[in-house]
Amino acid sequence: WSPDPRMVLEPARVHVSRSMRRTLNDPNLRVTLNQDFQGVIQGCAAPRSYAEETWIVPEMITAYCNLHAAGVAHSVECWLDGRLMGGLYGVALGSLFFGESMFSRRQNASKLVFIRLARHLEAHGIHLLDCQVPNEHLQRLGAAEISRESFLECLRRHRRDPVPAGAYDRQELDG
Repeated sequence: WSPDPRMVLEPARVHVSRSMRRTLNDPNLRVTLNQDFQGVIQGCAAPRSYAEETWIVPEMITAYCNLHAAGVAHSVECWLDGRLMGGLYGVALGSLFFGESMFSRRQNASKLVFIRLARHLEAHGIHLLDCQVPNEHLQRLGAAEISRESFLECLRRHRRDPVPAGAYDRQELDG
Protein backbone atom coordinates (compact mmCIF):
# COMPACT_ATOMS: atom_id res chain seq x y z
CA TRP A 1 0.00 0.00 0.00
CA SER A 2 1.61 3.22 -1.13
CA PRO A 3 -0.46 6.41 -1.07
CA ASP A 4 0.29 9.29 -3.42
CA PRO A 5 0.93 11.86 -2.11
CA ARG A 6 2.65 10.55 1.00
CA MET A 7 2.76 12.39 4.34
CA VAL A 8 6.27 12.48 5.85
CA LEU A 9 8.16 14.41 8.49
CA GLU A 10 11.81 15.30 8.46
CA PRO A 11 12.42 14.94 12.22
CA ALA A 12 14.19 18.31 12.53
CA ARG A 13 11.03 20.01 11.21
CA VAL A 14 8.69 18.83 13.95
CA HIS A 15 6.55 21.77 15.06
CA VAL A 16 5.68 22.31 18.71
CA SER A 17 2.86 24.78 19.35
CA ARG A 18 2.90 27.07 22.36
CA SER A 19 0.10 25.12 24.01
CA MET A 20 1.92 21.82 23.39
CA ARG A 21 5.04 23.11 25.18
CA ARG A 22 3.15 22.93 28.48
CA THR A 23 2.37 19.27 27.82
CA LEU A 24 6.00 18.59 26.85
CA ASN A 25 7.13 20.05 30.16
CA ASP A 26 4.51 18.32 32.33
CA PRO A 27 6.55 16.43 34.96
CA ASN A 28 3.68 13.97 35.52
CA LEU A 29 3.92 12.57 31.99
CA ARG A 30 6.64 10.07 31.08
CA VAL A 31 7.48 9.07 27.53
CA THR A 32 9.25 5.78 26.92
CA LEU A 33 10.51 3.73 24.00
CA ASN A 34 9.72 0.02 23.68
CA GLN A 35 8.34 -0.39 27.19
CA ASP A 36 4.89 -1.77 26.26
CA PHE A 37 4.59 -2.68 22.58
CA GLN A 38 1.63 -4.99 23.21
CA GLY A 39 -0.23 -2.28 25.14
CA VAL A 40 0.34 0.26 22.38
CA ILE A 41 -0.78 -1.97 19.53
CA GLN A 42 -3.86 -2.99 21.53
CA GLY A 43 -4.60 0.69 22.17
CA CYS A 44 -4.26 1.41 18.46
CA ALA A 45 -6.54 -1.51 17.59
CA ALA A 46 -9.28 -0.47 20.03
CA PRO A 47 -12.56 0.82 18.56
CA ARG A 48 -12.66 4.54 17.77
CA SER A 49 -15.64 6.83 18.08
CA TYR A 50 -15.37 7.74 14.38
CA ALA A 51 -14.88 4.23 12.92
CA GLU A 52 -16.62 0.91 13.41
CA GLU A 53 -13.72 -1.25 12.24
CA THR A 54 -9.95 -1.28 12.50
CA TRP A 55 -7.34 -2.55 10.06
CA ILE A 56 -5.35 -3.83 13.04
CA VAL A 57 -6.90 -7.30 13.14
CA PRO A 58 -5.49 -10.13 15.32
CA GLU A 59 -3.29 -11.41 12.47
CA MET A 60 -1.73 -7.96 12.08
CA ILE A 61 -1.13 -7.73 15.83
CA THR A 62 0.67 -11.08 15.73
CA ALA A 63 2.76 -10.00 12.72
CA TYR A 64 3.79 -6.69 14.32
CA CYS A 65 4.54 -8.37 17.66
CA ASN A 66 6.83 -10.76 15.77
CA LEU A 67 8.53 -7.77 14.12
CA HIS A 68 8.92 -6.20 17.55
CA ALA A 69 10.50 -9.39 18.92
CA ALA A 70 12.90 -9.29 15.95
CA GLY A 71 13.88 -5.70 16.81
CA VAL A 72 12.25 -4.13 13.74
CA ALA A 73 8.97 -2.73 15.13
CA HIS A 74 9.02 -0.23 18.00
CA SER A 75 6.61 1.57 20.28
CA VAL A 76 6.58 4.91 22.04
CA GLU A 77 4.42 5.23 25.15
CA CYS A 78 2.99 8.08 27.22
CA TRP A 79 2.46 7.28 30.90
CA LEU A 80 0.57 9.06 33.67
CA ASP A 81 0.69 7.57 37.16
CA GLY A 82 1.82 4.23 35.72
CA ARG A 83 -1.08 4.03 33.26
CA LEU A 84 -0.67 3.99 29.48
CA MET A 85 -2.30 7.18 28.17
CA GLY A 86 -1.25 7.06 24.54
CA GLY A 87 1.30 5.78 22.13
CA LEU A 88 2.38 4.96 18.64
CA TYR A 89 4.14 2.11 16.94
CA GLY A 90 6.00 1.67 13.70
CA VAL A 91 8.74 -0.08 11.81
CA ALA A 92 12.38 1.00 11.45
CA LEU A 93 14.29 0.35 8.24
CA GLY A 94 17.71 1.92 7.82
CA SER A 95 17.45 5.61 8.64
CA LEU A 96 13.69 5.64 8.08
CA PHE A 97 10.88 5.13 10.58
CA PHE A 98 7.44 4.14 9.31
CA GLY A 99 4.72 5.19 11.71
CA GLU A 100 1.84 2.72 11.56
CA SER A 101 -0.74 3.92 14.07
CA MET A 102 -1.18 5.98 17.23
CA PHE A 103 -3.81 6.40 19.91
CA SER A 104 -4.63 8.67 22.81
CA ARG A 105 -6.58 8.15 26.02
CA ARG A 106 -5.65 11.62 27.25
CA GLN A 107 -5.66 14.91 25.41
CA ASN A 108 -2.37 15.50 23.55
CA ALA A 109 -0.83 12.13 24.50
CA SER A 110 -0.39 11.04 20.87
CA LYS A 111 1.06 14.44 19.94
CA LEU A 112 3.48 14.18 22.85
CA VAL A 113 4.80 10.77 21.77
CA PHE A 114 5.02 11.92 18.15
CA ILE A 115 7.08 15.00 19.07
CA ARG A 116 9.36 13.07 21.42
CA LEU A 117 9.86 10.36 18.80
CA ALA A 118 10.73 12.97 16.15
CA ARG A 119 13.32 14.54 18.45
CA HIS A 120 14.75 11.12 19.29
CA LEU A 121 14.96 10.18 15.60
CA GLU A 122 16.68 13.46 14.77
CA ALA A 123 19.25 12.90 17.54
CA HIS A 124 20.03 9.46 16.05
CA GLY A 125 20.36 10.57 12.43
CA ILE A 126 17.08 9.16 11.17
CA HIS A 127 16.18 10.97 7.93
CA LEU A 128 12.45 10.54 7.71
CA LEU A 129 9.37 9.69 9.75
CA ASP A 130 6.78 8.28 7.35
CA CYS A 131 3.24 9.22 8.37
CA GLN A 132 1.63 7.66 5.28
CA VAL A 133 -1.74 9.36 4.80
CA PRO A 134 -2.03 13.16 4.69
CA ASN A 135 -4.11 14.79 7.41
CA GLU A 136 -4.34 18.17 9.14
CA HIS A 137 -3.27 16.81 12.53
CA LEU A 138 0.11 15.71 11.17
CA GLN A 139 0.50 18.86 9.06
CA ARG A 140 0.18 20.97 12.22
CA LEU A 141 3.03 18.90 13.68
CA GLY A 142 5.26 19.73 10.71
CA ALA A 143 4.63 16.83 8.33
CA ALA A 144 4.39 17.56 4.61
CA GLU A 145 3.24 15.81 1.49
CA ILE A 146 5.66 14.37 -1.03
CA SER A 147 5.03 12.42 -4.21
CA ARG A 148 5.16 8.63 -4.22
CA GLU A 149 8.12 8.90 -6.60
CA SER A 150 10.05 11.08 -4.12
CA PHE A 151 9.13 8.74 -1.28
CA LEU A 152 10.34 5.66 -3.17
CA GLU A 153 13.61 7.43 -4.04
CA CYS A 154 14.13 8.26 -0.35
CA LEU A 155 13.39 4.63 0.52
CA ARG A 156 15.97 3.39 -2.02
CA ARG A 157 18.56 5.86 -0.74
CA HIS A 158 18.18 5.32 3.01
CA ARG A 159 16.79 1.81 3.64
CA ARG A 160 20.24 0.37 4.33
CA ASP A 161 21.73 3.28 6.27
CA PRO A 162 23.34 2.25 9.55
CA VAL A 163 21.61 3.35 12.73
CA PRO A 164 23.60 4.14 15.88
CA ALA A 165 23.73 1.36 18.45
CA GLY A 166 21.13 1.84 21.15
CA ALA A 167 18.83 4.02 19.07
CA TYR A 168 15.89 1.69 19.68
CA ASP A 169 16.85 0.30 23.09
CA ARG A 170 14.24 0.45 25.86
CA GLN A 171 14.60 3.91 27.38
CA GLU A 172 12.90 7.05 28.56
CA LEU A 173 12.60 9.79 25.93
CA ASP A 174 13.37 13.22 27.31
CA GLY A 175 12.09 16.57 26.03
